[in-house]
Amino acid sequence: MKKHNRDQEFIDKVRMRIVEIRKEKGVTQELLSERTGFNLRQIGRIERGETNATLSTIAALASALEVHPKEFFEF
Repeated sequence: MKKHNRDQEFIDKVRMRIVEIRKEKGVTQELLSERTGFNLRQIGRIERGETNATLSTIAALASALEVHPKEFFEF
């Protein structure tokens, strides 16, 4: 069950962009896990909006997906 977060709408928009970009790039969650060093469970939690990703996490995901971090915030 998701925790209530006052910024949940924003988190949901960002996580949907992460998923969208990952799929556009043809990258699986497993490959993203390998590229970032995050475990697969953490990738899943980020993509489901169950955790509020840190800036460091956003930077690592962007690097692994070969995009600028700002692309996650363009919705």
